[in-house]
Order: sequence, then C-alpha cells, then structure tokens
Amino acid sequence: MANRYLLGFDVGSSSVKASLVNADSGKCVATAFYPEKEAPIMAVKAGWAEQDPQMWWDNAKLSLKKIMADANVKGEDIKAIGISYQMHGLVCVDKNMKALRPAIIWCDSRAVPYGEKAFKELGAEKCLSHLLNSPGNFTAAKLAWVKENEPNTYNSIYKVMLPGDYIAMRLSGTVNTTVSGLSEGMFWDFKNNKVADFLMDYYGFDNSLIADIVPTFAEQSVVSAEAAAELGLQAGTPITYRGGDQPNNALSLNVLNPGEIAATAGTSGVVYGVLGDVNYDPKSRVNTFAHGVFCFVLMVRVF
Repeated sequence: MANRYLLGFDVGSSSVKASLVNADSGKCVATAFYPEKEAPIMAVKAGWAEQDPQMWWDNAKLSLKKIMADANVKGEDIKAIGISYQMHGLVCVDKNMKALRPAIIWCDSRAVPYGEKAFKELGAEKCLSHLLNSPGNFTAAKLAWVKENEPNTYNSIYKVMLPGDYIAMRLSGTVNTTVSGLSEGMFWDFKNNKVADFLMDYYGFDNSLIADIVPTFAEQSVVSAEAAAELGLQAGTPITYRGGDQPNNALSLNVLNPGEIAATAGTSGVVYGVLGDVNYDPKSRVNTFAHGVFCFVLMVRVF
C-alpha cells in the first residue's frame, strides 16, 4: 500500500512553515519554512504591525514545494491538511476574496483604546461572563479601528477572518471559521453559545461579516481545483483542522488535562494552563479562550 501523508501549515508572523507527516508511522518526513530570514512586519506608526496576506500564501507555496520535493511525495499521497496560525490577527476580504488591506496582526496595539472603551461601557461583568475576556486588543477591536479610521475599506468588507481562515480560504475557495477562532477574536458569546450580538451591536458590526462556522476538528472544506493546480495538490483533499499557534503548542507539549501548565518562547513568550471548563478570571488578569473540543486555556502573553 502506498504511503499516506498529512500536511500541516503554520502561518507565523516570522515565517510560514509546512510539514509532512507519515499518517501510518506518525513520523515527520519533511519540513521547511519561508522566508529563510524573518518575514517583514510593516510598522507605519509606532505600535502598528501589519503583514500582507499574499506573502503568507506565497511562502506557503514555497514551503510546500520544498517538502514535497524533499520527501518525493505527490499531491494524491496527501490525505488531509491542518492549519495553525498566529492568533488575533484581522484579515478583511471583499466578495472576490481579495484582501482589502494588509492584515493587522496580533502584536499591533492600535486598537487598545477601542477595547478598553467597550469594556468600560459594556461593563466588566457583561464582557467577562459572555466573552471570558475584555475586548482588549483582539480582532473585534481591530475591526472597530478599521470602521472608524478607514470607512471606505470597512464598507467594502465581505468577511473578516483570522490568518488561518485566510489560508484555508485560499486552499478551498470557501470562507469559514471556527468557534475557537471566534473566541480568539472576541466574537463568541459563551453564555448564549452564539456570535456575540451585544458586542457586534456595540461596535455597529453587521453579523454578515462573520464567516460560516465549522467545527475545529472535522472536514471544514476541500482543496479547490484552482488551488490544486497552483500547489500541486489533489483537488478534493480535505482540510480537517485549524487552530491558533498556542493551542497547537499545548497539543505538542501534551498539555491536555486541567491543571497542567506550560510555557513557550518564540516571537512572544506565553504561559498557559488548561481549565477544563468554561470560566474566566473575574479580575481580568489573564485571557481565557476556547481551543478545540478538549479544553479552555488561560494565557498570559509576554512581549
């Protein structure tokens, strides 16, 4: 029987990585990342941080080409695709699925006043009990900045998404997201188990901006014929997982059970632990996110 492989992409702010894992042995047979030097981050003003989503796609293609050549693997040998990504970024696309502006990535701090104002005016109890966090500097607050400062761009938005959603869209031609991703962006109401209408209404966002919701672990979409021709993959290959970089670190470190704590260091340092249920810090000292089906994670990020 021919070998079967699983393909993983990681859309980081420093580079985009691709890895091939033998589905039967569980061994990684090839990995690569581009660019070979750190990817540029645009900082037009102090505290700003932007990247061109097209750059992520271009580097994903380069990484994939290298690992397929190194492992001598063909597109039809790859049976499923998973995606991890830098959390909390904002990508805005139009109806043609074209990015309307550079992505406002996780370490951009321009939206802090928008999140702080929402937290004060909506109230700490409302935000924490429904979002598990302050709106803070997360994706919803970044979108509020675009709405106020770039109204023409805002009015052209078809859907908003995270970096991993963007790569999934380019692979499949389908726009969707996950509850995990909506949690990261402050778009998910945990008390009512739906999109956070109260925050959407506060910022004046239409719910149509939110992509269709798919499970974190499931067939989310399949590789389109167009992307297959561009990347050398097989059309119809399922995309079966996506999640933020930190929950993927937890998985890789086997941090799965309530009470377990781990730390990672990369472009930022993060300390996180598993809660095991839906809860939050009433003093808003740490962030709580839904990650997949197995846990909720408290995170403290250090820049």
